[in-house]
Amino acid sequence: MLDRRLHLHLARWLGQWPAGPGLHVVGSGRRARPAWDGRLRPAVAVTAGASTVLSVAPDRVAAVRELARQPGRLPAALPAAVGHPGWAVHDDVFRWSLLPAPLPDVGEWVPSVSAGLPSWLRLFDRSVLVVRDDRGRYLAGVGIKRHDRHGHELAVGTVPAARGRGLARRLVAQAARRVLDDGAVPTYLHDRRNVASARVAEAAGFPDRGWRSYGVYPS
Repeated sequence: MLDRRLHLHLARWLGQWPAGPGLHVVGSGRRARPAWDGRLRPAVAVTAGASTVLSVAPDRVAAVRELARQPGRLPAALPAAVGHPGWAVHDDVFRWSLLPAPLPDVGEWVPSVSAGLPSWLRLFDRSVLVVRDDRGRYLAGVGIKRHDRHGHELAVGTVPAARGRGLARRLVAQAARRVLDDGAVPTYLHDRRNVASARVAEAAGFPDRGWRSYGVYPS
């Protein structure tokens, strides 16, 4: 049975959940408003088993439903159909966890405006979880994308020189525990071709359940 928090998150994030077999194009005002980082996500889809819910702005539903009648054209033509012809379609694995791996904490929560953090962590409006070396230099970090009160997505990054030490998986597990303590379910999305990110997710307690997500949004 699907966790209630995840159910509520998907219903709010997409505009409808669940749905029957097939592709369901639904309208949501969230696709026409800036997301957590101030940027648009004009199309977001989640696939679970034989069902896919594709969320677009209400004024784009008719055009995307017409496009969906030709599934072979959908990926390439979706950006233009939602009003952003120059944007890419991202194809991700969608994961979540209710039981993060019992890895030891490794990071410290600091304001996202703290000195020495990479630019991607500065997009977050609340504290981020980071690891620094003994000289105070940034090594790895996690930010939390608070899509709504029920679902918080984790994003992790490690500098090349610090990879292979297990920092990312420990940070993800630590951040996931914080999200669960806050009453939400932690999610984790990564490109289907990103083997390193997949390994981090598995080690942190985010199994691949066969769910996928795709959408039109900035890199």
